Amino acid sequence: MDWESEGLLEGVEGDEARAARVKLLDELHEEGVALDQLRAAVQEDRLALLPAERILTSEPRYSARDLVERAGLPLEFFQATRRALGLTTPDPDVVAYGDEDLEAAKLGSRYREAFPEDESIEVTRILGQGLARYAEATRTMAARAFLEPGIDEHDLARRYEAVGRELLPLVGPWMEHVFRLHLLQGLREDAVTREQLATGRLDDTQDTAVAFADLVGFTSLGESAPVEELSGVAGRLGELTGDLVEPPVRFVKQIGDAVMLVSPDTGRMVDTVVRLVDATCDDDDFPPLRAGIAFGPAVNRWGDWYGAPVNLASRLTARARPASVLATSEVRERAGDGWTWSSAGPKKIKGLSAPVKTFRVRREEPEA
Repeated sequence: MDWESEGLLEGVEGDEARAARVKLLDELHEEGVALDQLRAAVQEDRLALLPAERILTSEPRYSARDLVERAGLPLEFFQATRRALGLTTPDPDVVAYGDEDLEAAKLGSRYREAFPEDESIEVTRILGQGLARYAEATRTMAARAFLEPGIDEHDLARRYEAVGRELLPLVGPWMEHVFRLHLLQGLREDAVTREQLATGRLDDTQDTAVAFADLVGFTSLGESAPVEELSGVAGRLGELTGDLVEPPVRFVKQIGDAVMLVSPDTGRMVDTVVRLVDATCDDDDFPPLRAGIAFGPAVNRWGDWYGAPVNLASRLTARARPASVLATSEVRERAGDGWTWSSAGPKKIKGLSAPVKTFRVRREEPEA
């Protein structure tokens, strides 16, 4: 194949780079990749990724209509599931799915029989969001590991392919193992009350301590620091929080420069947040944290939390001094011993008619 006449060597400068492009094109063509696929990969600057892409896909053989008929799924449910996962949804009559997609659809049919459709779609949306982040993080990690000065397109492509062949079989068992551990931990922390047994319903509303902690000065830092430095600081916050949090405290999520925690045990929550703030104070290269804690009935919906204590904890965090923890009187009453409390005065909080009594909390110093 004359790749130059096909226009697939345009923009490739240098004899070595052209030779590497030709070698990769020759090998892929011999492996059965069609010319139009090669041309599209070159135009989209992803030729080096094509060998790895081929590992992740199966040959298109079915349209969505064919797929759902074979799997025993309603077309609307299949498409809604794809959208919830954050995946593209081709026209139902376009042949875009392979044998692996068919097997996954059959699993989806069994899953649909076990749970209500509307709730399973919401859970699927959470799965898609988490896996999308995991996949992006893995892709970024691989790119940083393999890209090096002087590497040519052919070698980079085959590195991606080799790692994909080695790691892909490990991902499923590893993710299943992690899922089992998280599910087990969650079950051990839950309790089923007599009322729930009688009514057959779970009460999503729970009395919960909710905390937020954010990095002081992160916004102003973003005006002068490189993006890589900002992401590194935010990443360290997530890593530090993950290291310090232990059940029954849960690390719900990280949103940029802020983390959110919940716990049914107020004392354990206060201990975790104070340790988190103290840990950043001991690091001169890390911006100080400030935190807010509130307590009250909150709703757990699909792994996230909503309600008055969530809003209050967030707003208290914004009012807290650097390197301090601001809490409500309800938190103080339930935190137990071992803490020193000082009044921070009543705070007017948006959305609340009356000011909220607040207190700063720190660990009690041992007597000399």
